[in-house]
Amino acid sequence: MREILYLEQIEQAEVLLKPQRVEVLRQLAEPRTCTEVAARLDQTPQRVYYHVKQLVAAGLVELVNERKVRGITEGIYQAAARSYWLSPRLVGRIGLRKARDELSLGYLLDLMEEVQADIAALDRAAPELPSIGVSGQIRVPAEQRQQFLHDLQTALQDLFTRYGGSEGDAFKLAVACYPKGNDNE
Repeated sequence: MREILYLEQIEQAEVLLKPQRVEVLRQLAEPRTCTEVAARLDQTPQRVYYHVKQLVAAGLVELVNERKVRGITEGIYQAAARSYWLSPRLVGRIGLRKARDELSLGYLLDLMEEVQADIAALDRAAPELPSIGVSGQIRVPAEQRQQFLHDLQTALQDLFTRYGGSEGDAFKLAVACYPKGNDNE
């Protein structure tokens, strides 16, 4: 079983985003038959099998074994992953923007999706995963916005230049700066 399954296909998301299927998926964190899941959820085995069949077709659940019960072959299923992450691309975009430069919201959405995909692909069994996450709020008067963005870009470009060689461990740096909505703080 994988730690994370990153979903990039709309068909997978459509199969997953049904409350009954999510419950079935939770029950399949451990290998179980449809009959066992049905008993836990107080459902009929046929109903559970229908959902399991959909989850298997979408690659979210796997048949891990089979056994004979009174002459009938019964499948034993397990979730393909412990966690499922949806690509932001599946959720939609904020409007259609023609200008997709470094400062556009469209670029930020793409950047966040790329970061999410990169994190999902990390080997969580690795002995060391050096990383850092920083979040904060900065207040900038309207007349200083362009200077602030320029200073931020210059500081980051300095880091890229200073540590942008071809030797050593590769790290990815992604920074997002966007207007924060009013929250009365």
